[in-house]
Amino acid sequence: QVQLVESGGGLEQAGGSVRLSCTASGRTFYQYAMGWFRQAPGKEREFVAAISTGVGVTAYADSVKGRFTISRDDAKSTVYLQMNSLKSEDTAVYYCAASVGLGAPDIASRYNHWGQGTQVTVSS
Repeated sequence: QVQLVESGGGLEQAGGSVRLSCTASGRTFYQYAMGWFRQAPGKEREFVAAISTGVGVTAYADSVKGRFTISRDDAKSTVYLQMNSLKSEDTAVYYCAASVGLGAPDIASRYNHWGQGTQVTVSS
């Protein structure tokens, strides 16, 4: 069983930057494709970014493309989400997720394990 712990959220200014981290327990992190999702108040959870195993192929939601960057460090069992040019609409609880199966990176149901989430609030 993989446990995921997110960190790095907080109150940020519009136009600013923040980096989220998600650290996994266990020694098999390299086997997991990783994703970031977010959920704003009153809205459904939505895909943000994902990164594959191995060479680390990435995918992004259109709303964050060019502003956010996902990366992973398998030696540290950690996936990151670098968030730049923040907007008020980026305000949400951000969740990281891990998947051992195949499937589209933006589909939440493919992910087997989820973190508790970290709040990011962007003030304008």
